[in-house]
Amino acid sequence: MTDPNPPAHADRTAWVLVSPWVLILGLFWVYPFLYALALAFAQFDVFSGQWHWVGVANFAAVLVNSEFWRAVGHTVIFTAGTVPVTTALAILLALALNRRLWGRAIFRAGFFAPTLTATVVTALVFLHLYAQGGYLYRLAELAGIPVPERGFLLSEKTALAAVMVMDIWVSVGYYTLLFLAGLQTIPAELVDDALMHGASGWQRFWAITWPYLRPTLLYALVINLIKSFQVFTEMFVMTRGGPLGATTTAVYHVYSAGFERFDLGYASAAAFVLFALIAIVTVIQFRFFAFGRGAEE
Repeated sequence: MTDPNPPAHADRTAWVLVSPWVLILGLFWVYPFLYALALAFAQFDVFSGQWHWVGVANFAAVLVNSEFWRAVGHTVIFTAGTVPVTTALAILLALALNRRLWGRAIFRAGFFAPTLTATVVTALVFLHLYAQGGYLYRLAELAGIPVPERGFLLSEKTALAAVMVMDIWVSVGYYTLLFLAGLQTIPAELVDDALMHGASGWQRFWAITWPYLRPTLLYALVINLIKSFQVFTEMFVMTRGGPLGATTTAVYHVYSAGFERFDLGYASAAAFVLFALIAIVTVIQFRFFAFGRGAEE
């Protein structure tokens, strides 16, 4: 039976055990957040270390900056182009890999392997594949597809799409694993009963599989959307936001303002505006999918 009044040394032991996490949380999450929030309301000279309070001027500068909204537009295009395709492919692959197929474990490992590779390494590989004379460039030429003269990443028309294709290739394995885990929660007797009553494949999917996958789908969409809104590494390694700003996303815009122009106040304000946009879209997702009503209905 649990003692309702634990001794004082038990409380001290608990605090000792959780103190490393509390310390890490304070140093690497709470302190940077508060520091960035303070920067958003100030102009900070990185060379002299002097602060100058400017109120909401940084936020106003962000909201009227056409370059910021152009970067947000690129981010929205990137998200709209990658999240639905990645989710749809992951569901289809999960349904296929959930069947009793020969070599199923090998296929599962193969699809998940790109997720285990560091994004920087993958970006460097695709950098060469997309370059003039690279394998993908030559394959497109052989297939009769019009290709940019200097490679996919040096054309304003194809650079963002090329990065999106790489992101889908990297991400689909991870979300396939999530949906596979969701499929494992479906009671086998439900499927057997549906088969006994002659339900078609589509009827079984809509009446049984889909309700059980809805919580997983919501989780996948939320984290994939947040990841897509924060896309940075691919742009930094492959395009540096170019050509002519065609792949400058919101986070890369924040990075450029903070660490290339050293305007930390503006960069912090832009980061908080982006945070607000992500929060709004996430709330809309939760309301749209009515989290928690999937399997119970």
